[in-house]
Amino acid sequence: MTIEDVRRDPEVVAFLQAANDTLRSLGYTEHGQRHAGLVGHIAENVLERLGFATRTHQLANIAGYLHDIGNDIHRENHALSGSLMAWQILRRLGMPPEECAVIMNAIGNHEEERGMVNNAVAAALIIADKADVHRSRVQNPDMATFDIHDRVNYATTRSFVRVRAEEKVIALELEIDTTYAQVIEYFEIFLERMTMVRRAIEFLGCTFQLIINDVRVS
Repeated sequence: MTIEDVRRDPEVVAFLQAANDTLRSLGYTEHGQRHAGLVGHIAENVLERLGFATRTHQLANIAGYLHDIGNDIHRENHALSGSLMAWQILRRLGMPPEECAVIMNAIGNHEEERGMVNNAVAAALIIADKADVHRSRVQNPDMATFDIHDRVNYATTRSFVRVRAEEKVIALELEIDTTYAQVIEYFEIFLERMTMVRRAIEFLGCTFQLIINDVRVS
């Protein structure tokens, strides 16, 4: 089975749309099909550029696409509920149990509160998920009521994960418009996430670089 099978599945479509509707009502940034597709693509690209087997980076794409469906049940512990939901979907679509296990592990460990990197797919998912900071994620239409997450996301006009395989470096490149948020505010809300990204990158045998407005900060 492929990522296209997952994208076309009516259950997956319904769960992702419902999850995003729920989070929008709670004031969260976008966690729907746009985020799912981008995270899956980035996760696959990271492993492909590092030379992992084709099926491994394909599984990373699938894990990335499904990683947030647990938000349909509840925001708290959504990684756990999402991994169990993914198992039911993937088993129904005919994925072998050993591949289901890899994806379930990755989804179940993608949140910084309790996640641990156990395999390459999980590492790539963490990198891709935490890298998606961009103004297109803001769902609040009233800029006057933006909270810090809205401001930082809206201020971020570019976010790109660059894999320099020959140097064993994975860099997160950000462009932040300081008209809307200061760089320090990014660290106020994302420091724990960046720590998790660094650990995931180190698991892949690489060094993490964070570059903001063309200045390397780590």
